[in-house]
Amino acid sequence: MSNSSEATRGRIYQAALQEFARYGVAGARVDRIAQAARANKQAIYQYFGDKERLFATVLERSLGELAESVPVETDDVAGYVDRLFGYHLAHPEVLRLLMWEALEFTDRAVPDEENRARHYGDKAAGLAAGLPDQAAGPLDGPSLLLILTGLVGWPLVVPQVRRMIMGEEADGLPRLRAATADAAEAVVRHARGDSAGAAASGDGHLARAPAGADGDLLSPAEA
Repeated sequence: MSNSSEATRGRIYQAALQEFARYGVAGARVDRIAQAARANKQAIYQYFGDKERLFATVLERSLGELAESVPVETDDVAGYVDRLFGYHLAHPEVLRLLMWEALEFTDRAVPDEENRARHYGDKAAGLAAGLPDQAAGPLDGPSLLLILTGLVGWPLVVPQVRRMIMGEEADGLPRLRAATADAAEAVVRHARGDSAGAAASGDGHLARAPAGADGDLLSPAEA
């Protein structure tokens, strides 16, 4: 593929990412994608197929970039959750794509479902490996993965609910980000039967760098 073709594909992907995140599959328009990408509609159909296949490609690539950027770390679950929170703050389109998928693929398999299920299974197995053989109650690897991703995702996809519960304080997102990581650590400690919490600071909260106004962690020089 020529450099020109690769550049065109890249522009189409970026334009489609924004279009699908804003309008979903049914509401997205190939004309708008073509205009934003400075490409013609024929190029979109040639490179990606119809609109639904384009959505599938965009979602698959977005999830792949997420998985590569934020791998699960079984020995640092709170850190993993904190990084996942930060990634979704920087890339809100990923959660929006998943929400549109949930709304529009209600009665059929979602794009690449088999491979995605296998990927989630691998993540869950990694988390399960960090749990004792007799984990607390029904909390196994799949349940833990779903709980951790829900802790991060739900407050970000329903900002109106977050606002009503937490208000609009300037430190709302950084505070929520820190609280989410603390909650994740508490869940894992419970599952491991470790009530002490080896990484806790003097006030009982996990020690971590302070966060800026947008939820990003600050360096020691910035803190």
